[in-house]
Amino acid sequence: MAIKLLVVEDESIVALDIKHRAELLGYKVVGIASSGEEALKLTREKKPDIVLMDIVLKGEMDGIEAAEIIKREYDIPVVYLTAHSDKETLERAKLTEPFGYIIKPFEDRELHSVIEVAIYKHMMDSKTQDEREKVP
Repeated sequence: MAIKLLVVEDESIVALDIKHRAELLGYKVVGIASSGEEALKLTREKKPDIVLMDIVLKGEMDGIEAAEIIKREYDIPVVYLTAHSDKETLERAKLTEPFGYIIKPFEDRELHSVIEVAIYKHMMDSKTQDEREKVP
């Protein structure tokens, strides 16, 4: 079964390009959101396996805020795909414990490897958490 992705990107041409590239790599894109608020709604409705998140978005909520809520409330891994690599943005993003951070523009192989590693790491983290909960 294909890994389900949610793309969060406020520039529609870029969002469609990411969707197309992800689908060519064998992933199923379950939605595209252009704001943090829409990302939360689609995460709740579509239950993706991973979220590809831009940082600067339309609306009141930026990608970092949305990622923090997605991690806390849905336990879904987030990978940042952004043009922003300044120190302040990177420091804020790190606090959300992302599963990856790719600077745009990026290559398909970068996208593929970060998704695969993020999914694997999340699966291993969940397994470790389950084992901890079983120990009396």
